[in-house]
Amino acid sequence: MASVLSDCAYLGAIDHWKWIHGYLRRSGVECDVVIGTALVDMYGKCGSVERAYEVFKEMPKRDTFAWTAMISAFSLHGYSKEAFDTFEEMEAVGVKPNHVTFLGLLSACAHSGLVEKGRWCFDMMRRVYLIEPQLHHYAFMVDVLSRAGLFEEIHGNIELGERVAQYLIDLEPRNHAFYINLCDIYAKTGRFDDVKRIRALMKERGIRKEVAGCSMIEVDELVLEFSVEGWPVLVMDETVLVSNLFNNEIKGEGTMHYCDGTLLDAQN
Repeated sequence: MASVLSDCAYLGAIDHWKWIHGYLRRSGVECDVVIGTALVDMYGKCGSVERAYEVFKEMPKRDTFAWTAMISAFSLHGYSKEAFDTFEEMEAVGVKPNHVTFLGLLSACAHSGLVEKGRWCFDMMRRVYLIEPQLHHYAFMVDVLSRAGLFEEIHGNIELGERVAQYLIDLEPRNHAFYINLCDIYAKTGRFDDVKRIRALMKERGIRKEVAGCSMIEVDELVLEFSVEGWPVLVMDETVLVSNLFNNEIKGEGTMHYCDGTLLDAQN
């Protein structure tokens, strides 16, 4: 059941996850820590943070993964205060965070421009919990500092990030994620020549992303995928039409209204 919930979170299938949660309630299935965590993760990724929090508070037992899922849900949607309040509660009850917990906190700092909080997280992760920063942590820290214009401090983090990335690349030279994360660090600091260098290295070594970038939306209970490899033609045509109508509305070139559930342009 937890794997089904995880799939729904990945797909963003709103009607599906509502039905599954209702089924769990009706059937009397015990909501243990694994299912509870999956529900929190699912609701968080699908945009229902309040419902994620309700499920979280109802859980009789919460482990590191459950607390981390809630913190990540808050962070994903810009609720930085709530993310840090949850982390304080986590510490107060004696649950130890892991490296993903700090990814969530650093993400919250990046979204909200919390420089001092970001530094505090980075220091606590290493000094208190003895967690060595990984490439993702450096990427978020660079993001936090770059938004505040602290480029001298960024330089130090980039050097550390580069060393970590090179170590990981040497360890797993076929793993595309390490190259992509390093490119992200370079791009956030304007080092586009280095971005080109890393991408050229990937091309030389024949390394490509295993999964093409994509987005998924649910239309009439059917999950549709849009990716660089292709998309549903009919839905794409409709998407382009609506996009153009919104563009005209923003420019003041037309007026949109609905008629029998259909979006219309007053000029056409």
